[in-house]
Amino acid sequence: MYFRRLHLALAILLLSASALSAQAQKPAQVWTEWETFSPDNEEFTVLMPKDRTTEATTFPYHKMELNARLYLATSSAGPVLAIASLSGIKSDPAQYTEFARFNSYVDAFKTFFPSKVRSKETSTKLILVTSRQFRGHGRRSYKMTLGDLSGSVDMIVTKKRFYAIITLNTKKDDALDEKFLSSFELPERVNDPAKITASTDIDPNANTAQEAKNQQQNNAGAEGETEPPTPNKENANDVAATNNQQQQPNQPGQKRGPIAGGLLNGKAIYMPLPEVPAGEVTGVVLVRVLVDEQGIVVDANAVSGPRRLQAAAVNAARLARFMPTLLSGEPVRVIGTLSYSFVRSN
Repeated sequence: MYFRRLHLALAILLLSASALSAQAQKPAQVWTEWETFSPDNEEFTVLMPKDRTTEATTFPYHKMELNARLYLATSSAGPVLAIASLSGIKSDPAQYTEFARFNSYVDAFKTFFPSKVRSKETSTKLILVTSRQFRGHGRRSYKMTLGDLSGSVDMIVTKKRFYAIITLNTKKDDALDEKFLSSFELPERVNDPAKITASTDIDPNANTAQEAKNQQQNNAGAEGETEPPTPNKENANDVAATNNQQQQPNQPGQKRGPIAGGLLNGKAIYMPLPEVPAGEVTGVVLVRVLVDEQGIVVDANAVSGPRRLQAAAVNAARLARFMPTLLSGEPVRVIGTLSYSFVRSN
């Protein structure tokens, strides 16, 4: 009888512990009332908890003064949902490239945001995950760590403002992250009207078709769905062709061909490390890239190296950025290679 009672007590304890564990793993429902939120003087619409706070302020950044608005929802249970809206860095490609403008906003965000969530000084860590467009606007997604909080942040730059959509928590809650991040909306970007030139030698559909092809390759490559082409003779012929184009003067109305840049690792102003695939494969992958007049990689293909490592190298190469290359005072396209070395971690 004694042993039966003991077994019964142990069974009850085990059932109680299992129930508590399941309850602890269940995402906390900290906000019960949400609403579609579209604040005045902003471009976005988002779904946020009703008990959020709003703050408007200014802060110095280098020689500029930036305007900031913060829409913040916090709870004692841990989750933090926020949208930081910054402005003050003008969109002027002639003086400040869009890539440099984006980088400055990211740096300013790291100065402005952490103290709004954690009163004590804490280190902020951002790891780039993807870089692609959102409704025609530049967008980057990062993994973010702020003290004991971790999560993600989507950063988007429009012509007028910079937006950071932040979700942080002390524990993982995919449902909450998806509910908030996926609800953020912006109007489609409207590009400036193209200037009409007198030249009739250029096919007006050529650039559009090439840009669509490049965008399709970038999107597929970022999702890891494409296999880089194997090295072929055409790659070598393309490089030789660019050398010949440098020696031939441009005809009126003809776009200058890309120049050969050789190994471009030392010329990159931003070159993220590739994600290392699981396994013991090591080696060096060479990626042939085409860099446009603004220093953005518009095409990337692996030309050598272990095939299991090529996709990771190509994805990283597409995110690399360079200062514009000038030839006779004019920005030109550059074709060259990036080298990625994969080694075993200790």
